[in-house]
Amino acid sequence: MGAKRIYAAWAGVHFFLIAAVCVAGIFSLVADGLTILPSAFDSYARKGELAAASVLGKEMAASNPVRRGIATYLDAAGSQSGYTFFAPNVPGYHRLILELYYHDGRVEYDSPHVSGGAAALRLDSLLDRLAEPGYEPLREVVVKMLAFSVWQEHRDVEKIRAIFGSVNQPGIRDFEHGKRESFQPLFSFDFSLRNKENQSTTR
Repeated sequence: MGAKRIYAAWAGVHFFLIAAVCVAGIFSLVADGLTILPSAFDSYARKGELAAASVLGKEMAASNPVRRGIATYLDAAGSQSGYTFFAPNVPGYHRLILELYYHDGRVEYDSPHVSGGAAALRLDSLLDRLAEPGYEPLREVVVKMLAFSVWQEHRDVEKIRAIFGSVNQPGIRDFEHGKRESFQPLFSFDFSLRNKENQSTTR
């Protein structure tokens, strides 16, 4: 009986934390105006999001053991966000644009190529990781490899400028008024392919 009670208590805590994560995610979407609900609900949703965040310990200090314990458990369970409990994490929308410079002055635009839907998802996940501060030491190497794969199909290219940025989607209200996605550059690298010396520039 003791083991059953422990299991029931653990299951209850697990369900409670998942419910709090999902509720916080729903309130966040409403507060950001990403649903069809009227804007009058935004302020109430923001308050609900803060309440759910406090239940998850996010209002506590970063060094608080309770907050760390909850965050560690949710991360280990794959439940740190509402969607990841049910399916793989959907990466943020980032894009890598390659400017191809030819010796005759022509400039073309391309992007890394993949074959198949699975490879496309892996590439999107990789680009999402590159946007994180912890991956900064690897950015140039990874971007150079992606640029080189495109250069193999365009051997007469002298230089490639790789521009990495985030794609910002408009909210529902902005979309209704004709606003479309916008590209915000985060950093760029220049690769010279006609000599052994590769020059890179970070922005």
